[in-house]
Amino acid sequence: MANQDQFQIGLLQLRSSPDSRLNLKKHLEGIEEAARRGAQIICLQELFLTPYFCQVQDPDLFELAESIPGPTTDALGAVAKKCSVVVIGSLFEKRAPGVFHNTAVVLGPDGNLIGIYRKMHIPDDPLYFEKYYFTPGDLGFKVFPTPFAKIGVLICWDQWFPEGARLTALQGAEILFYPTAIGWHPKEKEAFGKMQTEAWLTMHRAHSIANGIPVAAVNRVGFEANPPQEGLEFWGNSHILGPFGNYLSHANHQNEEILVAPCSRQAMDETRRNWPFFRDRRIDYYSDLNKRWK
Repeated sequence: MANQDQFQIGLLQLRSSPDSRLNLKKHLEGIEEAARRGAQIICLQELFLTPYFCQVQDPDLFELAESIPGPTTDALGAVAKKCSVVVIGSLFEKRAPGVFHNTAVVLGPDGNLIGIYRKMHIPDDPLYFEKYYFTPGDLGFKVFPTPFAKIGVLICWDQWFPEGARLTALQGAEILFYPTAIGWHPKEKEAFGKMQTEAWLTMHRAHSIANGIPVAAVNRVGFEANPPQEGLEFWGNSHILGPFGNYLSHANHQNEEILVAPCSRQAMDETRRNWPFFRDRRIDYYSDLNKRWK
């Protein structure tokens, strides 16, 4: 990896079409646009190939899953090689008959698969019936060495758990990526919408500050419904944070946007010197984190 201070991050905040072929084409074109703007590591939103299908429990939807490597990793690898970039994509993985995962793939600038991360924390909430589809990840929290930076990748619901961010940062990650699909229930938006979005943004800023590390989260936008469900309005707000929770780039809540911003190793080094949380951790007293409760 080149010993350079800065590496450039790109995020694709897009709307989803019912046609997976159109979604793939749109994201491949977005990767090329981000690369033209200087992005070296480009992250796509969670389950980018399709609308967010987990709003319903339908056995027919397992047909959306594919193997890894497979046709989508081939397409992402080809554009990564064409643009000489790293691409992170979240896919519905069919690992074996009856075993499916929500999996992030990391493709290198040579087009090859660097590695995968399987979503560890799986939600089960109204319109987020992910436990019906996804087996919890069994690879642990991972860091992927790329030519541009050592990157950690977690997925959506993982973002609410400080343990995942910490364990990934402790492995030497220079940035945390969170491909995401999160939005408002229409009936809750007026009463709770602002508070929910601010909580989501606050968690990412907390991961950044607590670990002295850049954080990049990419979300989709637009309204999606799976009848008879009332649907979800995805709230966008994709962002790239510096190592003390400062916004380097921040998208709005309703429009498609491609974010590109530089991250600085020097800024991370200086932040950790002045706020030495890693130095002051009491690792001799954290064994109870392995317990469910006291």
